[in-house]
Amino acid sequence: MVRAEVFSADLARQMSAISREIGRQVAVLVGRDGRIGSVLVGNAHRMDLPDNRRERRSGSRLSGQRLVHTHLAGEGLSQEDLVALAVHRLDLVASIDAEGDGEPGTVRIAHLLPAGGAAPHRVLEFPSPDRTEFDCGWEIESLEAELSRTAERGREVSGRERALLIGLSTGHDGLDHEPIVAEIRELARTAGVDVADVVWQRRREPDPKYLIGKGKLDAITTSAMRSDVDFLLFASDLSPAQARSIEDATGYQIIDRTQLILDIFARRARSRDGKLQVELAQMKYLLPRLTEKDTGLSRHTGGIGLRGPGETKLEIGRRRARERIARLEAGIRELSRQRELRRSKRREAGLPVISIVGYTNAGKSTLLNTLTKSAVHVEDKLFATLDPSSRRLRFPEDRDAVVTDTVGFIRDLPKDLVAAFRATLEELSEADLLLHVVDCALPGFEDRMEAVSRILADLGLDGIPQVLVFNKVDALDAALAAALSRQHRAIPISAETGAGLGELVAACDRALFSEKRRRKPVDREQWTAGGEE
Repeated sequence: MVRAEVFSADLARQMSAISREIGRQVAVLVGRDGRIGSVLVGNAHRMDLPDNRRERRSGSRLSGQRLVHTHLAGEGLSQEDLVALAVHRLDLVASIDAEGDGEPGTVRIAHLLPAGGAAPHRVLEFPSPDRTEFDCGWEIESLEAELSRTAERGREVSGRERALLIGLSTGHDGLDHEPIVAEIRELARTAGVDVADVVWQRRREPDPKYLIGKGKLDAITTSAMRSDVDFLLFASDLSPAQARSIEDATGYQIIDRTQLILDIFARRARSRDGKLQVELAQMKYLLPRLTEKDTGLSRHTGGIGLRGPGETKLEIGRRRARERIARLEAGIRELSRQRELRRSKRREAGLPVISIVGYTNAGKSTLLNTLTKSAVHVEDKLFATLDPSSRRLRFPEDRDAVVTDTVGFIRDLPKDLVAAFRATLEELSEADLLLHVVDCALPGFEDRMEAVSRILADLGLDGIPQVLVFNKVDALDAALAAALSRQHRAIPISAETGAGLGELVAACDRALFSEKRRRKPVDREQWTAGGEE
């Protein structure tokens, strides 16, 4: 049962008298039964609350506590008060003006409003504690019921985790954020996450501590609370310090773009090769983000010269992480040797190799299946294929080639993933021909083409002959598809229906078996050096 009164008039008088006497704000956290749980003392201008993140994540939608505190200068509820309302999931925040004679004056009350309304919260003002016409019990019960209904409506369709997507555009990056938002939404869908809302900010420069502005971060905290999201998803990568600062300021788990991609790879990895490579990338990502929460958990050792805190829990965690990284790297080197053995056997057999490359979800696996009448796993999601698949393709005049499907690329591919998947990407270095598959039905496909070309150049693979393939032309007007193909000198196909595959096979035949076409060999030393970076 929630008590109807926010606080008693006697409590207001005692708090005002003490606050005026010591020249500081004083506060109490009051439970729904009216009992005082904590007494806090701030400075003359603000009040810092203890972190109750663990408690407010469990149980009811709100924390079941209200914050009642004094103000000395007669100011209204501050931005810090309103942020605390959302960060700590408080039932409400109330301020009491401590007058010069120590008597309580104006009372202001704020509580959250459900998502969908024009304002994130409601602020009420009353002339004195004796004239506070606010039924706390009814208001809080109604608010919590509405918040629960809003949350259920947001989750009833999929039942998946929900995130608030946050991004930043600076004045000099020249990026259109709409394609970025669309790609992150697709990444989130692949990871089983619903994007509840998008918050995008334009700034001249990124904030070194929070990436976005502190004021915008405060508004995001309130929006996240009202939308009932599970975490904050950032469209760009965050430094370890930024992730910690944002988590401390908002109370929400923080996921950046690289972490989201790593999670997708972890879900998709099926073979031993893929699992090792994904775990290595995750360990390298997490190592600089290991922090020590409790220095009291140090391992104490005795003996001359060994007294003191010894090896802390943080140091133990980092040491074990480095040892695990070393073991994973050794395992991947062994896999690389095994792959090299298989490639050497192919070279002895004299079979040319065609590698299918392209942006993720461009239709590479579907093309492999259609060309070779195979049944490689296909799914309309990003990074559906992690492990390379090789199949034999028969050409006219009884000539064969090996067709290999590789992991899809993405803009700004995380460096840890490139390093971890070096053993897989080495397959590309042995290719005699690259089929660069492009989803030409996607708006902005030129940017994706450029991103793939940039990655190939970074890997030292741009010297291998390429055939540009425009896939999914069946989703475009025929005249438009033909014009785009002529403009980019690409072969138009539909991997799903098989349209245009005859022309594609003929182009591969000419590229592989014509005496005039010889691939430029890949510099193996350049590849190895690039992979070690």
